[in-house]
Amino acid sequence: MEPRHARYPFLGSARKAVEAADVDLAAVARERRSAVDRGRERILSGLFEGTVGETHRRPRVELLSYPVARVLVSLVDQPALTHRYARAEAAAAHERFQEDLTATQFRSTDGQQLTLATLLSEFDLRGAIEPRETTSLDDAERFSIAVGTYLELAAGQYGDDWRLVNRSLADGRVPIDREELLELLRAAVEERVLDGLPLNVPDPIADSLTEDVEAVSERLDELDLTRDIDTVVPELFPPCMTALLDQVQKGEHLAHHSRFAITSFLTSIGMTTDDIVELYEINPGFGEEMTRYQTDHIRGETSPTDYSPPACATMQSYGDCVNMDDLCEEISHPLSYYEAKLEDADEEEVIDWRERDGDE
Repeated sequence: MEPRHARYPFLGSARKAVEAADVDLAAVARERRSAVDRGRERILSGLFEGTVGETHRRPRVELLSYPVARVLVSLVDQPALTHRYARAEAAAAHERFQEDLTATQFRSTDGQQLTLATLLSEFDLRGAIEPRETTSLDDAERFSIAVGTYLELAAGQYGDDWRLVNRSLADGRVPIDREELLELLRAAVEERVLDGLPLNVPDPIADSLTEDVEAVSERLDELDLTRDIDTVVPELFPPCMTALLDQVQKGEHLAHHSRFAITSFLTSIGMTTDDIVELYEINPGFGEEMTRYQTDHIRGETSPTDYSPPACATMQSYGDCVNMDDLCEEISHPLSYYEAKLEDADEEEVIDWRERDGDE
């Protein structure tokens, strides 16, 4: 097993390395708690932080934690968890692509090269993606991608720039830059992680992981508390969402990640697409059709995933976490903050924003 396999456990070569080592997952579940603990950490970090957590110092443990995590996700078998976990693995891979990228190559942690050509081959994309202005994939900064492949990989991307109508198209190919290519590869990783989930887990393995499954399920319940919220009380919003809502109401331009954060938060607490479209009308560059499309996509009506708001750690990484208060120090997700505020509020304080508007 190579360090590269631990860094990119979704690679076919990593899977073959595990097979070649004749690893018995049942034995791992029973005896190698370090791999199981790390696998559980991958899931919980993905659930609350949008990442897979800190890499274990031992490559073997890190690599084995990946199949263990897939088994745990399968045993819990909750679509929301499965998709959050897959997105976290893809986000970690994307970050590593960016870290390992030099002017000409991706490099593994042990000096072995993982070239862009090899990476594209991993996902059967060599024929669909071509370099522009040079013959070398690893030297190129600009590429073109077959339109069918582009539509497949860009389907889940957020932002107007990804819509085909806003892209150049010639001879059945779409131009993209290196940053966009890496983002599309992130989508390919997410699809790879999701492939085959949930797994059919043998009873001996499942029995050995009972406590770990219960632990993940208990943490998942923390988010389940917010599923039935249908109350919009801006005064009780977490500071980050209050700030974003204030920018929307002032007609200020929001970055894509900020717009996603506030829109997904509002859909999660019961606002309809019509409510949100009306809210955005004051924004510069407002387009009703696009706003409806993006909102419906986030709420899962036109996509396979019902997107939840980013966790606090993700909000911090994008610079959207502002004006933290004491409660922020105790929670890890904006929805958890809002749930706590609703529970603690007096009945007269919980007056739905939509009812107020209706009375005026």
